[in-house]
Amino acid sequence: MSRGFVKEDDVERAGTDLPERRVSEFPNYVTPFGLAQLQTQATALEQQQQALLPSKDDPATQQTLAPLRRDLRYLETRLENVILIDPTTQPKDTVLFGATVNVEDEEGNPHQFTIVGEDEADIALNKVSWVSPIAKALIGHKVGETVSWQRPAGNLNLEILAINY
Repeated sequence: MSRGFVKEDDVERAGTDLPERRVSEFPNYVTPFGLAQLQTQATALEQQQQALLPSKDDPATQQTLAPLRRDLRYLETRLENVILIDPTTQPKDTVLFGATVNVEDEEGNPHQFTIVGEDEADIALNKVSWVSPIAKALIGHKVGETVSWQRPAGNLNLEILAINY
């Protein structure tokens, strides 16, 4: 687009009108670690925002502040709605929120999943959200039971080998 069709004011405000981050419609269950993680993230964003406030009228600073403020609003909302679940108080014989579950698939391959809150989920660490298909398949079951994990790539049967909290 030619600069002749762009108003200077539009260029200065580019990037400041960000859509809000979607807040889940599910209850915000968190483990103690997940709560600490949310609090740490919120504190870091607050500190970054405070550092930028002296130059808040600068257009470049406004572009940096916009996503910080949006993310901070998201985290504040999540923290306001926290439902803290201490996994150590859960029954040890049933897969529930906070459980680390060892399973074996149909081919004998072992897998391990820890069921956590939505914001704490990290597949690289085998932490899955309690609303994920794998967690939904496992929750409520006991050692020795077989569950069917319904996946887009096809269903996979998993035998529960161990439950740890």
